[in-house]
Amino acid sequence: MKEALEQIRQKAREVLSGVRDSRELEDARVRYLGKKGELTAILKQMGALSPEERPVIGQLANEIRAEIEGEINAAGEELKARMLEAKLESERIDVTLPGTPNPTGKEHPLYKVLDEMEDIFLGMGFEIVEGPEVETDYYNFEALNIPRNHPARDTQDTFYINDNILLRTQTSPVQVRTMEKKKPPIRIIAPGRVYRSDAVDATHSPLFHQMEGLVVDKGITMADLKGTLEIFVKRLYGEDSVVRFRPHHFPFTEPSAEMDVQCFNCHGAGCSVCKGEGWIEILGCGMVHPKVLQNCDIDPEVYSGFAFGMGIERVVMRRYAITDLRLMFENDLRFLNQF
Repeated sequence: MKEALEQIRQKAREVLSGVRDSRELEDARVRYLGKKGELTAILKQMGALSPEERPVIGQLANEIRAEIEGEINAAGEELKARMLEAKLESERIDVTLPGTPNPTGKEHPLYKVLDEMEDIFLGMGFEIVEGPEVETDYYNFEALNIPRNHPARDTQDTFYINDNILLRTQTSPVQVRTMEKKKPPIRIIAPGRVYRSDAVDATHSPLFHQMEGLVVDKGITMADLKGTLEIFVKRLYGEDSVVRFRPHHFPFTEPSAEMDVQCFNCHGAGCSVCKGEGWIEILGCGMVHPKVLQNCDIDPEVYSGFAFGMGIERVVMRRYAITDLRLMFENDLRFLNQF
């Protein structure tokens, strides 16, 4: 039995010195130390030994078991070291190589121009105010002197959630909410998304962006309105920009006007962009209707004001000579990368 134990010791050394991976190491452990291993099989025969031989063989068997376990542990550590070295070698990074470029986005032309517009009005002392896009019928229409069944609602057909809740058609509700909370002097602009049930074409979309402005104070006149808007256009488009004001009608302003900018494409001669007129309408404006002031508990006998509203997409089209509004919503990188 002693010779059999020595043979197991010798074989185990040879096998463990040649293991190449963790699978072979585990096979060796099971072969010699497992429940059905060679060493265990020898120990089961100790019952046939004489009382004098048992201690000697038992001590030798424990010594060999301890030796094999030590060699298995050592082989396992060596395997781990070899695997780590191989992994580091395979994953070596050449730090002198240039990095992989990550494409970065660019500011959308619409928001680029919006930032410019906001800076211009901030420079004139205006404050930026925002409000909810889901509005009540009162703030979107009735408070602005547009009662139910008023013909003006036909031109601002929108998306209704129920009879009283809708997607706002303009940012004018922000003006009303501001006048309810803050008394004159008031000087604000209200940019944001608005919604109307419009067919999509080169100049219309059911979703677009708008900026409205409001000034309320003592002694405000139409001259203040025209001067403010002319300064805005010249700072945005250049000092050579030409504007005109045409009489118009809005239920919430009186008197009212449309402001046009000379067509950037034909410079007034008439083309498909301006539909042969030579001018492009960019905003509506006027003096705040006395009834709107009364609805907000502001005395129209003491205070007056002007308001204006413009579609930001049309301003962007004039700014960059874009002929189709749809380009701004199609996410075509060939278009967007120009800005």
